Amino acid sequence: MEMTFLRAGLLSALLLLTACDTSTSPAKSAAPAATVLEGKTMGTFWRVSVMNVDKNRAEELRTKIQTRLDADDQLLSTWKNDSALMRFNHSRSTAPWPVSEAMADIVTESLRVGHKTLGAMDITVGPLVNLWGFGPDKQPVKTPDQAQIDDARGRTGLQHLSVIYQYGQQYLEKDIPDLFVDLSTVGEGYAADHLAALMAEEGIPRYLVSVGGALASRGMNASGKPWRVAIQKPTDEQNAVQAIVDINGHGISTSGSYRNYYELDGKRISHVIDPKSGRPITHNLVSVTVIAPTALEADAWDTGLMVLGPEKAKEIVRQENLAVYMITREGDGFKTWMSPQFKSYLVSGQN
Repeated sequence: MEMTFLRAGLLSALLLLTACDTSTSPAKSAAPAATVLEGKTMGTFWRVSVMNVDKNRAEELRTKIQTRLDADDQLLSTWKNDSALMRFNHSRSTAPWPVSEAMADIVTESLRVGHKTLGAMDITVGPLVNLWGFGPDKQPVKTPDQAQIDDARGRTGLQHLSVIYQYGQQYLEKDIPDLFVDLSTVGEGYAADHLAALMAEEGIPRYLVSVGGALASRGMNASGKPWRVAIQKPTDEQNAVQAIVDINGHGISTSGSYRNYYELDGKRISHVIDPKSGRPITHNLVSVTVIAPTALEADAWDTGLMVLGPEKAKEIVRQENLAVYMITREGDGFKTWMSPQFKSYLVSGQN
């Protein structure tokens, strides 16, 4: 039941961003179609579209994709007690803990964006996520009280985690024994970038890869145009499109608060937790989409901006010159806002 609940939430992230084919003319329909491979990973779904790959190679590629994603899951999962991340979490040692280069890079980027968002993107927020029923622990039967929240908050904080590079080795170091690092907020972005790297290794120049709500692309689609991505409207209508963008070789990720929730004591409890208050967000920002050089970076930013809420998020977006598209709930409808940097990716005629 717990796993099903989490998977449903992660699936909603996938529905916020999807590849779209806008070619409809007969001439273009004769163009060779992309080969689409799909599967499951990290409690969500992956999808890879590639050009000029025959059936035999496609099956080989599917196997390599799943193998790589399984390894990423074994690295980052908080659901597997023997994952590399959970071994660090279970250890009560405050001595430097050796980790892979990939793990160090993910944490380093997460800490960077965490500090840029004034602590809103906090990968140590796991105790609060679990307290509110969005992690491995069960959903609470009653609203956590302030004492429980304060106790969980006392075991969080970016200041308690650091990355050390020394003599060709990377280490994570925590200064409180029960610090719990949760990389689920950036795992999809990292995995999407890792699949993009696999495409490069395989000599495939034209592809669109996605893991959950994070995507990356290179080259042209079947119509000879840049891969286009549709941003879904924040409704239960899965095919309702809010905007379409040409990500043009970049990474893109969306964070949304409106589908992954539950009802408790007559209130809607969002899965997005504010590290400062220790409580789920209650503001009217319902979706944040970020385009960045990598999907990992986009995945980190969308989480932090989602926590901050619309006004504070806009301040950070302007300061950092980010390409961001935000949707807020206004009464019974929705209002959109985009940064100037985002407009350059918008397909003509969309708003």
